[in-house]
Amino acid sequence: MVMLSAKTAPGGNACLSRLCANQKLKFLSAFFGIAFAAPTFVSKAIFPKFPTMTGRSYALTLALTSICFSAFTQKLKKADRLTLANLQSEIQWLADDKLEGRRTGTPGEKMAADYIIAAFQKINLQPKGENSGWTQPFDVYDGRKIDSNTSFKVNGKELSLQKDFFPLAFSASKKVNGSPAVALQESGDPWFVDLKDVLEANQGNPHFSLEDDLMSRVKNYRKKGATAILFYNSSKLEDNIAFQPKDKAAPLEIPVIYLTRDGKRKWFRDEAASQDISISVSLSEVHRTGNNLIGLIDNKANRTIIIGAHYDHLGYGEDGSSLYRGPEKMIHNGADDNASGTAAMIELARILKQSKLKKSNYLFIAFSGEELGLFGSKYFTEHPTIDLAGVDYMVNMDMVGRLNDSTHALTIGGYGTSPEWGILFSDLKDSKYFNLKFDSSGTGPSDYTSFYRKDIPVLFFFTGIHSDYHKPSDDADKINYTGEVMVIKLIYNVIEDLNDKGKLAFTKTRETQSMGTARFSVTLGIMPDYTFNGTGVRVDGISEGRPAQKAGLKAGDIIVKLGDYSISSLDTYMQALSKFKKGDKTTVDYKRGNDAAQAQVEF
Repeated sequence: MVMLSAKTAPGGNACLSRLCANQKLKFLSAFFGIAFAAPTFVSKAIFPKFPTMTGRSYALTLALTSICFSAFTQKLKKADRLTLANLQSEIQWLADDKLEGRRTGTPGEKMAADYIIAAFQKINLQPKGENSGWTQPFDVYDGRKIDSNTSFKVNGKELSLQKDFFPLAFSASKKVNGSPAVALQESGDPWFVDLKDVLEANQGNPHFSLEDDLMSRVKNYRKKGATAILFYNSSKLEDNIAFQPKDKAAPLEIPVIYLTRDGKRKWFRDEAASQDISISVSLSEVHRTGNNLIGLIDNKANRTIIIGAHYDHLGYGEDGSSLYRGPEKMIHNGADDNASGTAAMIELARILKQSKLKKSNYLFIAFSGEELGLFGSKYFTEHPTIDLAGVDYMVNMDMVGRLNDSTHALTIGGYGTSPEWGILFSDLKDSKYFNLKFDSSGTGPSDYTSFYRKDIPVLFFFTGIHSDYHKPSDDADKINYTGEVMVIKLIYNVIEDLNDKGKLAFTKTRETQSMGTARFSVTLGIMPDYTFNGTGVRVDGISEGRPAQKAGLKAGDIIVKLGDYSISSLDTYMQALSKFKKGDKTTVDYKRGNDAAQAQVEF
């Protein structure tokens, strides 16, 4: 499950997923509270058959099987016991160490995908991905990298990349030669620029952005004839400048190099001497591919129900959304988040395939890229493999494996997206097992948001945040398998009770605020498009009555400046927001298509 609320203050150029992660935790805490599920151990399941588990938990689970069944588990019907056994097998396999955390675009994700596709095939679903297959691939922009042919030579001698110098992420990829001196700045040559004065002048200034200052200087010096800029810092103040692979600022026209203290001292000690230098900067984009997995029960009906869950997780925490702060590199297995939802989706596919509920088609989607910011579900809704006009509603399951045995608290989001939901849950007999909490909003911390944005009624099932969330300790031995069986039964009963109904009416709901914490006392009231990889922040949704709506902004607009602060990414957007307080007035610069515009906003 991707996080959608900024809990910690961003520093430097934090990566997108760290931002998404920090944004999520506040949402979960504010709307759903904290729930801790007691672990329930069950016996090894029989479906589907895959290689024996490796890594943690499995042997212990089997050893404790005979003594850890709850009394309620023993009362389950035969069909429910099969579901329970299947859940254990599926979650333990998906959350095993050998999948290395199922990070989007990795071999671990591919192993998980193969497992899920095999399950779809065993159930006898029809493939409904692209080109009549099971998968729907999508691109994930993963930032920029310094290519190996980047070089810096002084009088024919090679400087060491990273140790002596490195290009900044907004540098041009270009070759430049010259014979400059550190102390001289002449047109037609590279310029050396000491950051000492600007750092000392702005020490302790909360409104100062070093990145904005650097970019402004490069543009200004370029106009004065500089062919490259070589920044260095002779002060005792730390500047924390580093190559930021996730920086989305557009490349500038000339190479921009940072000389380390060692590099400056070693190669340019004599600031009056002219030296022959040769600079070659080569930066390239990094991409990876995620895959949605799509299977269909085709009952030849005129309406379709979508049932989805994301199967990706955090890998080793490389994308910055882990809440683990230990020194060791550790696998984040994501048993609850979201092997539990994926397994529930597989079990619902099996149960519905065998059921008599034939008045709807059922489309099952295992999304990837959710942890990066709903990448997979957004891609599907923009490139659907079925006609979305025929979709009745969408059910999303994310973290449904930690039902508290004492409170039975279950949160259902999207409650306000159709008037039918209120009527249904007031009458649904199996809902009495749960202590239900409802959130009316159609937007929030998981993939249902993408479908709400297409005017499709949604339901989001969630058993609660816990202390293992986004940590390596989210393992299969902590899943409440009996509780998850009951969640699946409840969802099945929802589908069953709506079997004879017509197409559900859709209603708009309030927008969940994605920005705003103690750190950020103001918000524009936008839902950012986390999949956007251009410069700026693209608006995916607008909240009613908030500054963005009052200023006339619309979905699709790209915010590029807030007051005096340039916006190149979500991170710089949040840094800019932190400079304002309630009652402040400023301007917002944005692009709408090919047109540039500016509007006045009041927080």
